[in-house]
Amino acid sequence: MKKHRETLHAYEYILFAGITFAVICLCICVGSVNVPLRDTFQALGSLITGAETEGASASIIVLRRIPRVLSVALTGCALSLSGAAMQGLLKNPLADGSTLGVSSGASLGAVLAIAFGVAFPQIPFSGTMILAVLFAFLSLLLILGLAWKLDYSLSTNTIILIGVVFSMFASSLISIIITMAPDKIQNITFWTMGSLANASYKNAAILAAALLVCGTILFCRATELNAFGIGEDNARHIGVNVRRTKLEILICVSVLIGVCVSIGGTIAFVGLVTPHMVRMVVGPNHKRLLPASAFGGAVFLLLADLAARILLKPLELPIGVITSLAGAVVFIFIFYKTRKRR
Repeated sequence: MKKHRETLHAYEYILFAGITFAVICLCICVGSVNVPLRDTFQALGSLITGAETEGASASIIVLRRIPRVLSVALTGCALSLSGAAMQGLLKNPLADGSTLGVSSGASLGAVLAIAFGVAFPQIPFSGTMILAVLFAFLSLLLILGLAWKLDYSLSTNTIILIGVVFSMFASSLISIIITMAPDKIQNITFWTMGSLANASYKNAAILAAALLVCGTILFCRATELNAFGIGEDNARHIGVNVRRTKLEILICVSVLIGVCVSIGGTIAFVGLVTPHMVRMVVGPNHKRLLPASAFGGAVFLLLADLAARILLKPLELPIGVITSLAGAVVFIFIFYKTRKRR
C-alpha cells in the first residue's frame, strides 16, 4: 500500500466529521419533542458563548439533549474503537467487549458498587467506575487465560465459547446481588439494559477524558496492530515489544469499556458491528481503521439512541435493546461467513 494511503486523507476526515456532526444535529432536533433546526443552532450558540437560554425548547436542548447526545457519541466512539483494537490484537473477527464477556465483567463490578454503595468521597462516579474498569480488565485476563490453557492457538470458537460461559456466570452473580439488594432492583435492571437518558455534562467530560488518553494510545499502536495481523512471531522479529503492546492495548480497552459501562450500562455489539462495517469502506489498515471506527461508532450509537427514543414515542426503549437487535443479526452473519470461508 502506498504511503499516502496508509492514513485517512484530509477530505476523508472532513467527510466523517461532517456526517457525525449532521447526525448529532439530527439527534438534538428529533425526540419526544421535535425542535426546529434554527432553535437548535441558537441554543448551541448560547451554550458556546455562555449566554442565557430562553424558551422551553432551548432549555430542553441545553439541559437534556446536548449532554445526552454528546455522551452517546463518545460512548459509541469508545466502544467501537475498543472493538477494532481487540479484533486486531487477537486476529479475531468476532472479538468485542460483549462477545468476549468483558462488558459482563464490567457490569458485575458496577452492579456491586451500585448495590452496596461503594464510593470514594470527592470523586464523582468513582465507586461504579473504578470497579467497572477493574472487573473489565480482570475478566479479559481471565477469559484469555482460560482460552490459552484450553487451546494454545486461541481460536475464535474457543474464545467466544469461554466468553459466553463467563457472561452467563457474571449474569448469575448479578442476579444473586440483586436478590441481596432488593431496594436497588429497579435501578440495576434498567441500567443493565443500557441507557444514557440521564447523561450529564460530567458524564460527557469523563468519557472525553478517557477517550483522549486511551484513544491516543490506541491510535499510536496502529502500526503494532498491523504487525499482529501477520502473527506475533513476525511482529516480534520486526521489533515490536509484544508483551508491552498487548498489556497497553488490554488496559486501554478495559478502561474504555469500564467507563462506558459505569455511565451507560451494558450496550452490546457496538464494538463488533461498527468496525466490520467501516472495514468494508477503508480497509484493514489500522491507521485508517481506528479513526474511521471512532467516527462510525459515534454515528451508529447516535442512530440507535434516536431509534430508542422515537420508535415507541412517548415511551423510550433502552439503547442496549436496539444495539442488541442489530448486533445479533450482524453477529450471525459474520460468524456464518467466517465458518464458510474456513
